[in-house]
Amino acid sequence: MASFKPLHDRVLVRRIQGEEKTKGGLIIPDNAKEKPAEGEIIAVGDGARKDSGELIAPVVKAGDRILFGKWSGTEVTLDGTEYLIMKESDILGIIDASAAAAQAA
Repeated sequence: MASFKPLHDRVLVRRIQGEEKTKGGLIIPDNAKEKPAEGEIIAVGDGARKDSGELIAPVVKAGDRILFGKWSGTEVTLDGTEYLIMKESDILGIIDASAAAAQAA
């Protein structure tokens, strides 16, 4: 990917695709799938600024797995890959990688 750095309190997110099958083994057709609300942060801006000019550093960092709202962000395509650009405030939470791995097992 070309070098891209979001401005201010924005983040660049790649969606993490959901399961292709249900727990019962049924294959979900593409047109019936909802877009996942889970993603991986690719790049993070420097942060927002208070009225005083003081920088508020972002809480998230590149590599974090996150949950975000269904209608969050703006879809963009960079070098043929689809991403979302959203404000940090649109992020609902960070997924703990060790907890996600234990739940999948």
